[in-house]
Amino acid sequence: MLPIVYRDDTLIAIHKPPGLLVHRSPVDRHETRFAIQLLRDQIGQWVYPAHRLDRGTSGVLLFALNPETARELGRQFEARTVGKTYVAVVRGHPEASGSIDHPLTRQFDEKEWQGEAMSREPQAALTHYRRLATVELPVAVDRYPSSRYALMQLEPATGRQHQLRRHLKHIAHPIIGDATYGKGRHNRFFAEHFGCSRLLLACLRLELTHPASGAPLRLEAPLEGDFSRLVATLGWASALGPELAGQP
Repeated sequence: MLPIVYRDDTLIAIHKPPGLLVHRSPVDRHETRFAIQLLRDQIGQWVYPAHRLDRGTSGVLLFALNPETARELGRQFEARTVGKTYVAVVRGHPEASGSIDHPLTRQFDEKEWQGEAMSREPQAALTHYRRLATVELPVAVDRYPSSRYALMQLEPATGRQHQLRRHLKHIAHPIIGDATYGKGRHNRFFAEHFGCSRLLLACLRLELTHPASGAPLRLEAPLEGDFSRLVATLGWASALGPELAGQP
């Protein structure tokens, strides 16, 4: 059963676990489990995804329960009026706060049509970040005698494919557990020493206008499982607060 964090007559939001695809993808043709299908079967009605989370990313995933609501949510995401707050564990100690304004080219999978309508020009991409906590471990994972890591709050102002993962790589602070844009040595260290092999990226919060009532709506999904335990082990739970850190 997928954990439901919010539901009314027009919307439903779940806490997507890591490793689950939102919908069928030609890149992962062998997969048979998708959030759309699982949620549809769970509640007995069709659902319409309002946005996407990468397969490895956990957290708040919002769906509409009818086409009209889906269109209104789509307009909000397109107009960039939806607030999105993520948390990630990265290599190194980034600046205390800042913005990553770095255009990203569109990425195509091998089965995607790549005609003239699909521009290959870089698209504007902007991410705001804040460093929440840091740690320096007396372990030589790379070429230094100790290894630094940080807990980051990330707020993407745009919604490009793999934006957060690519932006953190761009500033040389890749997300731990990222097999595509990260560093294998650090990923293996977290898997071997902390028992945490997932992508350490989660969508904690969405803030939007309810498409039916017009009232502000805030949806949250605390950290869970390996991610929550890791944050506690590194002494970072207070940086998020017990509610979002998934601590009792």
